[in-house]
Amino acid sequence: MSDLTKYARARAARDPEFADNLEAGYEDFKVGALLRQAREKAGLTQEQVAQRLETKKSPISRIENSAGSIRLSTLERYADAIGWQLSLDLRPRRKGSDLRR
Repeated sequence: MSDLTKYARARAARDPEFADNLEAGYEDFKVGALLRQAREKAGLTQEQVAQRLETKKSPISRIENSAGSIRLSTLERYADAIGWQLSLDLRPRRKGSDLRR
């Protein structure tokens, strides 16, 4: 385990706000990583996806590297451009999560 991982786990254990922000940041990163993996499995480059979406490569890169506030319609268009289907999964929060958001 890296020093950074140790630090993040220790701080998250003692600081609920840090833990919430860390989890949200990870979720944003995870969405972008999933999009990139799907694109690569489809055998497409960012340039090819950009052409299919009639945009430039930079917005595709931005989506894949930080999908924080991406619109659902954008996710649907991205999935369609790579020949995939978007599936949304909702599930209960983990114990200890703040439900007042």
